Amino acid sequence: MKRPASALALAVSLAASPMSYAAPPDASAAFTQLKALEGRWVGHVQKADGPPAEVTYRNISGGTAVMEVLFPGTPHEMTSIYHLDGDQLVMTHYCAMGNQPRMKLVAVDGNRLRFDFTGGSNMDPQQSTHIHGGEIRLQGPDTIEAEWDVFAKGKPAGTNRFFLMRPKT
Repeated sequence: MKRPASALALAVSLAASPMSYAAPPDASAAFTQLKALEGRWVGHVQKADGPPAEVTYRNISGGTAVMEVLFPGTPHEMTSIYHLDGDQLVMTHYCAMGNQPRMKLVAVDGNRLRFDFTGGSNMDPQQSTHIHGGEIRLQGPDTIEAEWDVFAKGKPAGTNRFFLMRPKT
């Protein structure tokens, strides 16, 4: 069964050039960057003028986790939870397709946060369609670009891009 592009768009590793680092990423600093995203973001998927997208970020559990809700209130709503686990920043994506890929922060380059797949539940990574990693680029206090690579049958099956802005109130 073919899913709409918006479902795969958030069934949310990056196709961009890999980053190389001598030291492990500063998970605490990256988590602080994610916490600053709190609020509503609107924009488009796939290209800057593509189908509409909405994402909300909320600091939860006394500021120990960040909840990202993609396509809130729609049949394709999905949630990702980011939190520190010791000296690592980890994320679980609760997908509308019924699986829960897990990722960890593997690289930081300024405002570019790169996450890679570490496992998941309700899925077989060699068969199931799932997000397998991605990158969030914090372009400024009110602009985000993100790319999430989708895998199917153990191989790259597409990249979903998000172009988001914090609405002016």
